[in-house]
Amino acid sequence: MKKIAVAVGVVTNRQGQILLALRHEHLHQGGKWEFPGGKIEQGEQTFDALSRELNEEVNINVEQASPLIKLEYDYGDKLVVLDVWQVSEFSGVAQGMEQQQIKWVDKVDLANYQFPDANQPIVDLLIKE
Repeated sequence: MKKIAVAVGVVTNRQGQILLALRHEHLHQGGKWEFPGGKIEQGEQTFDALSRELNEEVNINVEQASPLIKLEYDYGDKLVVLDVWQVSEFSGVAQGMEQQQIKWVDKVDLANYQFPDANQPIVDLLIKE
């Protein structure tokens, strides 16, 4: 089974809203909302992967981030290992660099969005905070 290591950012703005991105329909778990991030390359540190992916995907530069939760999820055809970081400071204006829809969402509204199954523990954790 393919194991994929992913750096995930829970990006929070000054109003306390969290950044979500809509996965393109053609992708695995397409049409669902996610916390932005992407694959950690061989030999790459998690923070570096997070910074690179958030810059490539949503045009922001990570200034400060700390580990939030690490989890594994088995989709049957692949095992994803999510290394989730809380991004508390960033520069730049978030925009979907891959033509994906993005949205700033209040924490209390997270339950109203459909996420990939692997993201559900993150949502649960954030709602309880």
